[in-house]
Amino acid sequence: MSPNRTATIDRRPCVARLLALCPEALVITGLGSPTYDVFAAGDSPNHFYLWGAMGGSTAMAIGLALAQPDRSVVAITGDGEQLMGIGSLATAGAQQPPNLTLVVLDNGHFGETGMQRSHSSLGTRLAQVAKACGIELSTEIHAEDEVEALASRINARTGLAFAQVHVKSEELPRALPSRDGVHVKNRFRAALGFPA
Repeated sequence: MSPNRTATIDRRPCVARLLALCPEALVITGLGSPTYDVFAAGDSPNHFYLWGAMGGSTAMAIGLALAQPDRSVVAITGDGEQLMGIGSLATAGAQQPPNLTLVVLDNGHFGETGMQRSHSSLGTRLAQVAKACGIELSTEIHAEDEVEALASRINARTGLAFAQVHVKSEELPRALPSRDGVHVKNRFRAALGFPA
């Protein structure tokens, strides 16, 4: 985030609104707060909560989008995780799955390790990095009313997209989904019509 621009978006209502507008999307969540935000908005078998795989949500979402081309796939992650998995942006740009949208909730901090400032608050512009990796539909979102256009893009599945959503830096109560990885996997597979 630009150091001279203050984020005003409340992350939980923003995520809840996005998910309400995209009820059929397959959602992969990033470590920590993005998982809590998605679960707080309402549990769904279409949500895959990724525990303990820092940097892996975008890569997993790419694979899912390629395997499920007729479904909208959304990765909802944080700036810290996306920075750790920065190479996955280049892979997304090379593969160009038209049904994939990467949503980075950027609070400019590493929320799970003590709220240290992340690179995005020190000058790294993630949307520009994504664009340089070949994701042409890369944008920064500074107001919650911009979420509707993002949801329309997700539902249309007309091109790989990246959205850097500038959210307030706040510590919210944790909303914890199941940490049973086998259960989460089997439930997600069943939602896709595969045997558990």
